[in-house]
Amino acid sequence: MAIERPNRRLTTILAADAAGYSRLVGIDEEGTLDRLRTIRKDLIDPMIAAHRGRIVKTTGDGLLAEFASVVDAVRSAIDMQQVMAESNSGLVQDRRIEFRVGINLGDVVVEDDGDLMGDGVNVAARLEGIAESGGICLSSAAYDQVRGKLDIAAQDRGQQQLKNIAELVQIYSISAAHPAAAAPHTTVAPRLSIVVLPFVNLNGNSEQDYFVDGVTESLTTDLSRIPGAFVIARNTAFTFKGKPVDVRVIGRELGVRYVMEGSVQGGGDRIRVNAQLIDTETGAHLWAERFDKPRADIFDMQDEITTRLARTVGVELVAAEGRRAERERPNNMDAGDLAMRGWAILNQPLSLRRDRAACDLFDAALRLDDRNVEALVGLACFLSWQPPSHLRLDQSGRTATYRPHGHH
Repeated sequence: MAIERPNRRLTTILAADAAGYSRLVGIDEEGTLDRLRTIRKDLIDPMIAAHRGRIVKTTGDGLLAEFASVVDAVRSAIDMQQVMAESNSGLVQDRRIEFRVGINLGDVVVEDDGDLMGDGVNVAARLEGIAESGGICLSSAAYDQVRGKLDIAAQDRGQQQLKNIAELVQIYSISAAHPAAAAPHTTVAPRLSIVVLPFVNLNGNSEQDYFVDGVTESLTTDLSRIPGAFVIARNTAFTFKGKPVDVRVIGRELGVRYVMEGSVQGGGDRIRVNAQLIDTETGAHLWAERFDKPRADIFDMQDEITTRLARTVGVELVAAEGRRAERERPNNMDAGDLAMRGWAILNQPLSLRRDRAACDLFDAALRLDDRNVEALVGLACFLSWQPPSHLRLDQSGRTATYRPHGHH
């Protein structure tokens, strides 16, 4: 009896999605959906057809298309990005719909309904996920087919490990937007801005999902209580659940400086929670910790873990902001920078703390802004720890200052 083999073919896959879709929907759901439908109908779909492409399937914010020619696929992507740049011209940054595109040449399995499956498709989807907003990422298999045939400037991004792809993939990126149409991204993420991504359930047991999601939700709530913190809402963060993520892309889309991610694993009578804090600008891991806890009352255990995590992450965020200020603005710090540096010192273990240096930083912050709350609270904490003999009032009789022991 002959074995029925799957129908396969070598083809070019283009994957595209709207960058920052969740944020746009959060700002204006109906307006974003209406505009996206219009863009698809009037711009994107006709352009793919004009370059002899076939739309395989669509999602709420993206699509998958097939081309017989890599050259046609890349031309279609370039035209798409240029048209979108023109469409966005004149709109403020947080109202623009910008696409990311990934293109791969690979062997795929063709389903009876015309859908495409396999690594050839998966690689294109992963490339789209790491592309810049308004940009295009190509695998080396695709780039080799267009090199010398199209007038494009490609950046070699080296070999990268893409999620769930066994082999390293050589990646090239190209920017297609007209220089005049592409507006610079000038928005500066707020200090202490963070998103808690949904923690991963490593056991894959759906019964444990409620505990894993509860950890994520509780952390989001606890971190939002940090003075001056800007924390992305739970509903927005959960749109990334189960999706491959590039923290640098998330940082740009959501306007945050830091990402917290982690995982939960249960085994026997213990629960293990891993957590990491990542800088979205560099992708560097700033802090990581693992908690091993015996199984107990599920809510007590969740509260204990999230409380410890939130307290530690709060300290690490302040320390990271202090380092950032010293690195980026060593000679031009504002009151917020100085206050962060002061708190970073006060949060250190007692053996490493330099209270006098922290006090000087809080004083300097208040000279720039006498209403800076973080500096006022920091100075109050510092002064409350000093013996009365080390304090004196100024001439107004209202403000206490520090007098080191033995000095008058």
